[in-house]
Amino acid sequence: MPKQRLDGEVQPGINWGPFTIRIPFVHLKLSLTDMLQGFAVAGATGLALVPYFMALLGLSFEEAVVMAMIHSTLISFSWMLFGDPYAPGWLTPAIPFVVAFITSPAYLGEHALQFQAMTALSINFAIILIFLGVTGLGAKLINVVPNVFKGGIILGAAIAAFLRVTKDGDAANVFQSAPIAGTLGVVVCLVFAFSKPLQSMAMNNKNLAKILSLGLLPGFIIAGTVGYFTGEFEYNIRWELLNVGAAAGSLWAKASPFMIGWPPIETFIASFPLALITYILFFGDVVTGNEMIEQAQKERTDEKLDINSSRSHMATGIRNILMGITAPFFSTQGVLWTGIQVILLKRWAQGKDKLNSIYDSIGSFYLFGLPILFILLPLVTLLEPLLPVALAVTLILTAFACATLALTLVNDATERGAMVITAMAFSLFEPWVGLLIGIFTIAALCGPSVFMQKKVQEPIIEKDPNQSEK
Repeated sequence: MPKQRLDGEVQPGINWGPFTIRIPFVHLKLSLTDMLQGFAVAGATGLALVPYFMALLGLSFEEAVVMAMIHSTLISFSWMLFGDPYAPGWLTPAIPFVVAFITSPAYLGEHALQFQAMTALSINFAIILIFLGVTGLGAKLINVVPNVFKGGIILGAAIAAFLRVTKDGDAANVFQSAPIAGTLGVVVCLVFAFSKPLQSMAMNNKNLAKILSLGLLPGFIIAGTVGYFTGEFEYNIRWELLNVGAAAGSLWAKASPFMIGWPPIETFIASFPLALITYILFFGDVVTGNEMIEQAQKERTDEKLDINSSRSHMATGIRNILMGITAPFFSTQGVLWTGIQVILLKRWAQGKDKLNSIYDSIGSFYLFGLPILFILLPLVTLLEPLLPVALAVTLILTAFACATLALTLVNDATERGAMVITAMAFSLFEPWVGLLIGIFTIAALCGPSVFMQKKVQEPIIEKDPNQSEK
């Protein structure tokens, strides 16, 4: 029986330094609904980069799946070992920058050099995060940012996600290659997640309530079934298990700096600007995650969600180091999966009788940190046609959730206009350009004083150093 939480306190765990370990069945319960969602959504999305690994880095299918499995394992263990109340994911907007960097003339076709560049990016990014986390500067920076600028960052993420779904990338391709199944899957997931009329009907209909409690899973089942009968999806099932040992060994030989050599200092220098740009994206995710939690926290006073931006910096930095020396593909270790965070928080906000702790939901969604799915090739190949649908769904949910959140942060008409301009700049230009445009716009229209306003300090949970458990 999981340890009981006192009303209004943080879910119990084992403290180690600034982090908290939560063990399945000791500090959290299994949530079957979230586990089923995780198999379909997290599994399919985690595999979405496999084609990139094969085409760009020269990996075999098995090696690419193992690389995705390592990335997903690090993501899945994040909440368990470090204690953040976030559903972690990729720094997705950075992926186009990363691909452009490793396909430049200096690295194109030289797979060992490409992996070294990924390692350099990961270590540079980790150094930035750990420095800002240990010193507390990252948390202070997030704390002093005015709401209008936070809103611009969050709304910019919404616009960028929507543009990626409708105009370019794998997510947009699903509407061309599978217009019926792809559109139906996205619409069902969006309606099930956010429709007020449907949620109102579910209050008086137990069967509908059970279906809605499955979150995104019904949308994926409908898309997969319709796609099969319309001929838009073709399933080529491989009835075997992945030979993890052999694939991991060959991946290690091709990718790890312990085997191919560490990046030269020139590569560290060349990759540092991109690591800085990626920090802006990370910053935006932390801001978004914190605002989402604060909004949901109003509905649940029985569990306090411990937001600690310094901890988030350090935890993500550690994951990036581990990724950079085992399976280097930069930007796969971020702090927040926005589309899933909003789904899990919505269910958590329904009350303790629906979900005791947010960690029950996060832990079950990521199946307690063990991405068993990747070993089962029948499931991997079953989900393969749904990869673009999974990406499109998460981007649409991200766009909707971020837009609604951003619009609640400001009430002043001038600030709202400045927020929209800032958002457009972040969505249309490189992150550092959007940052400069946003600062200038807000300072010019709202006055530089908005950057000087005092903010309430981020709450710090005091912990007894003599106690290992609460």
